[in-house]
Amino acid sequence: MIARRYTPVRIVLVAMFLCGIASAQVTLDFWSWRVEDRWAYEEIIAGYVEDHPGVRINYNAFESTTYDTILTTAFTAGEAPDIIHVRAYGNFETYAAPGYLMRLDDKVDALENFPDLALNGERLREDGNVYAVPFASQTLIVYYNTDIFDELGLAPPETWDEFLAAAKTIEDAGYIALANGTATASEAEIFTGVFAPNFYGADFFDQVVAGETTFEDPRFIQALEKVSELTEYMAPQFSGVDRATAQNLFLNELAAMYAGGSWEIANFRNQNPDLAFDVMAPPPESADDTPLVSWFLDGGYAVSADTNHPEESIEFVTFLASPEFGQQLTDKLANVSPIPGVVSDDPLLKKVTEFNQNSTPYIMLVGFRYEAPTGSVLMQQRLPGMYAGSMSPEQLAKEVTEGITQYYEPFQQR
Repeated sequence: MIARRYTPVRIVLVAMFLCGIASAQVTLDFWSWRVEDRWAYEEIIAGYVEDHPGVRINYNAFESTTYDTILTTAFTAGEAPDIIHVRAYGNFETYAAPGYLMRLDDKVDALENFPDLALNGERLREDGNVYAVPFASQTLIVYYNTDIFDELGLAPPETWDEFLAAAKTIEDAGYIALANGTATASEAEIFTGVFAPNFYGADFFDQVVAGETTFEDPRFIQALEKVSELTEYMAPQFSGVDRATAQNLFLNELAAMYAGGSWEIANFRNQNPDLAFDVMAPPPESADDTPLVSWFLDGGYAVSADTNHPEESIEFVTFLASPEFGQQLTDKLANVSPIPGVVSDDPLLKKVTEFNQNSTPYIMLVGFRYEAPTGSVLMQQRLPGMYAGSMSPEQLAKEVTEGITQYYEPFQQR
């Protein structure tokens, strides 16, 4: 065997080669508000990096309540991450309209196969182009504790009256019927969004967005009146119960039901693996009616227009648009993926998918979050008062309509 002699020149060449390998390493910063999902993203990213050894990806998650402020500050300062988990609809336009995001529908071929309902959440209205890969769809549902229901001999209610009767039975047995409270403004809107569609109907969304009616429509007011009937069965002193407290009441089996979103399935399982729970669609007024659920696109994955690594960033979001990624995310986090070809054996997710066959857009998020004051802000400011009895559904509907009319031309033309 001939011994290698490492002359000074050879040592310099080896050092240059090793430096070249080091310099080829690209680091992408990926920001999100999904703190509770960090473990899943880190597992998926680890697999991706293994197949792409020249890339590192730093997943950095921020609290949902501060995420928008942090992201806006970063964009304004020119310090945005390479990959951005953006929300949908109006919030998405906050970043796409000023040019902060890279157009993707001309770079990620897989977007051609996504349904329009998903793409519309990440489509800039001004130019009609798509600037993010859709992340997941979410559905507003009712969770229920199967052990408590079995103990009390209850079946999932099929009508509104049956739901109220079940809630009374639960309360009489010493449990809280509905864990929900209104101290977290967004939760008050979600609670309303769970139950109201069955009373304002499947046609209302398209009609109110078109300006054919307003929120003073008797159908919408009746929906608010109906949902207000549930205050008797919400958490004690519900005006002071925030989101975390409500979830803990359900997780600790003090409450039999919780009205929320399909995005909470995985979190409930992780927080209490022993919790026996199932999901149901909110009940309609009549057994002859099919339950109507609210649906929305949760967000998407975007690329900063100013990224220093456009090629690697586009390659990564192309992966995020693939069935391989969609299947992993669905399996790990029980999310309904908009990626064609992704399926789930999760029984709860299968139910959610079935519910979606009769769905309507989550009204303020999808239709009225593009201008200020947004429909969500107007609703969230007033719903706690309505549930507390200090504001009537008619007054709420009037003030919400007046607030939107300030900028919404279809309402102005009525």
